[in-house]
Amino acid sequence: MRTVLAPLLLILFAWGCTAPILVRPPADRQEREALALREVTRLGQPGDWLVMRGYHATDNLVSAVTAEPFSHVAVLDAERGLVIEAEGRGLHTAPLADFLHRAHRVILMRPLWATTPERQQAAVEKARSLVGRPYDFTGLVGLNVADRYYCSELAVAAYAPHASRKDRLPLVIPPGDMHHWATILWDSGPVPTSH
Repeated sequence: MRTVLAPLLLILFAWGCTAPILVRPPADRQEREALALREVTRLGQPGDWLVMRGYHATDNLVSAVTAEPFSHVAVLDAERGLVIEAEGRGLHTAPLADFLHRAHRVILMRPLWATTPERQQAAVEKARSLVGRPYDFTGLVGLNVADRYYCSELAVAAYAPHASRKDRLPLVIPPGDMHHWATILWDSGPVPTSH
C-alpha cells in the first residue's frame, strides 16, 4: 500500500504547484478587455508578441501539459489592428479585440530582435506571408515540419533572420517561456479567483 500511496501523494503535491488547469472569465471581464485593448493599442508596435492564457479547451490543455500559466502567443499587426496566430485550424489573422476577448490574462512583449522599425515591419510582413499555412501539431513535441507552425514557433519565425545560436532557442518553445527572448511592456495582471 505504501508503494502506491507515496507516488500518488507526490503527484498530487506536484499538481498543486502547477498553473490552474481551468480558468473562467472574471466578473469584470469587459473592463479588463477594454483596458487591455487600450494599453496594447497605446504601447504595442508592429511585430510585438501577445502572450496569453485563454479560455478554450486547447488553452487548458497547453497550460496543463506545460505546467505554465500561459497557453498561446500571437504576433501583433498594430497597423491593421490584428493579430497573426497559429491555431489548430492553421495560421490566420484575427481582430485584436477578438483575441483579447479570448484572453484570461495577456502580456505584451517586445522581442529582443525588434531593434529597429524596419525589423519590426519585416517581422509582421513575414508573419503575414505565412497566413494560410497549416498548424504544426508535431512541432509541439519537437518534430518540426517545414512550412507548418505552432503559435510560439510562428512568433519566433517572424524574427528568424535576426536570431542566432547565442539566443539558445530550444526545439519547442512553450508560450510561458517567451519572456526569455523579449521585454515585457505590459501585463494585464493575474485575475483574482473567487472561492
